[in-house]
Amino acid sequence: MRNDDFLHSPLFRSADPEGRAHRLFDYRGPGEGDAWVFGYGSLMWDPGFPHIEAVPARLQGYHRRFCVYSYRYRGTPEKPGLVLGLDRGGACNGIAYRVAASDLPDISTYLWHREMGNGVYRAGPRQLLAGGTGIQALCFVANPGNPHYAGHLDRLQVASIVASAIGGRGACREYFLNTLERLRAMGLRDRSLLAVGRLVAALDAGQVAAPVLPPARPDPDHF
Repeated sequence: MRNDDFLHSPLFRSADPEGRAHRLFDYRGPGEGDAWVFGYGSLMWDPGFPHIEAVPARLQGYHRRFCVYSYRYRGTPEKPGLVLGLDRGGACNGIAYRVAASDLPDISTYLWHREMGNGVYRAGPRQLLAGGTGIQALCFVANPGNPHYAGHLDRLQVASIVASAIGGRGACREYFLNTLERLRAMGLRDRSLLAVGRLVAALDAGQVAAPVLPPARPDPDHF
């Protein structure tokens, strides 16, 4: 079911001392059938799990933001990168994936190891609007109380990290550009991400000085 050899890498593991990896969909009642997963970052262009359909969807009350430090996927403990999270306020357009009930245990385990490593995401159901219909989907929302939350960074600091960080899955810049491209293909514009892109271009051109970055709290065990 998994389309990425990275799954088998030592980088792709999350601690699960309480045995919760297969339980991300436990909020659903018995016999509810197929489920939905909301993608707003890399899940839009690299879901990595089988799905029956993928439809545009909108989540109210949260927006897409580079607010999660990445120490392995898109950065290192010495030079952390950033990945996207859902932060409070506004709205977020993305993709809702319908997944078969029979695949839920495997998909839960896959998503746990991919997303839940250091507790910076809270996984749970949120109401989405898809094609004029309300659906309940599993969402990964950033936890501002987690030490690996990066919501304190300003936009220039975010752009500086996006422009330069590299991790086990590649450059942070690549992650950013892939997300922008997927949004463009859907006919969507994310003004915040586009603003980050303009600052990345300005940094590349030497038009602005690289900012001072606050010290991160390294977590070599995940992300």
